[in-house]
Amino acid sequence: MAKNLKLFLAVTGLMIIPSFSGFNNSVHAADENNGWFIPKGSQTKPVINAPKTVKHSTANVSKAVPVASVPDTDDSDETDMQNQNQPVLPLPPIPTPAPIAKSNPPPQAVIGVISVPDVMRQSTAYLEASKLLEARRDNLQQDVQKEQKVWRSEQQQIQAKARTMTSEQIQSRARQLQARVLKAQKDFRNRSRIIQEAAQVSFGQIERELIQIIQNVASSHNMNLVLHREQVALSVNELDITNDVLKELNKNLPSVFVPAANVDPEELAKSGTMPTTANPEPQKSQTKAVEPKKTTK
Repeated sequence: MAKNLKLFLAVTGLMIIPSFSGFNNSVHAADENNGWFIPKGSQTKPVINAPKTVKHSTANVSKAVPVASVPDTDDSDETDMQNQNQPVLPLPPIPTPAPIAKSNPPPQAVIGVISVPDVMRQSTAYLEASKLLEARRDNLQQDVQKEQKVWRSEQQQIQAKARTMTSEQIQSRARQLQARVLKAQKDFRNRSRIIQEAAQVSFGQIERELIQIIQNVASSHNMNLVLHREQVALSVNELDITNDVLKELNKNLPSVFVPAANVDPEELAKSGTMPTTANPEPQKSQTKAVEPKKTTK
């Protein structure tokens, strides 16, 4: 029975809970790195640590073979060898560029500054969406903790009855528990993905609206260059357009569309037109498939 109990403990070692720290980073990314103005290609995507499935065997596990350490090479000797072995090669000729005709000089810079984090912290749309998504994340975390308690309870029951159970009974209970753990992990990862994509849909609306409003406010002040206030060492208050942008943002976008908790944003995007706050119902696509014309012989 002791061997059966060890087998059970090895199988139930698969209970690893996924981490949801990536979602926290994605929700508060705007306050940390001004992510609203970082190009899409350079933004770091939130990462969910997928649970690792650890397979255990009833056979004896061989000891890990130690890896021999590689001695450090002398950098100075390697540099001297590179300098000695580098051949002197003739460089091919390059074309001489033709002079470029003079054009009009650029306009004189009229500079403004803005603090995007301050705008987001006081945006009604951002605060409302953040509160809603944070509540969904908390509900998910609570469900994870409840499921963990069920796993521990089942594990304790099997351990308590291990002496009175046969090897086949222990293996059957362990397989059932393992199947439940794997299914729950898959569901939790999927729910976490849905929350993250809902955040992308919500905050993406604010990002696009904010860019347009900054352009309008800057144009109203005849500004042709707007810098992040956090990156400027010194500026006067008259150059700051943060309050003007915040006022226009709350007026034009007081709230944003947030997909429902039971709606997959990916499936919603495939349906045709993404709903909006003004029209929360998904609109049907106006395009119809063109039927091929029938040819008469």
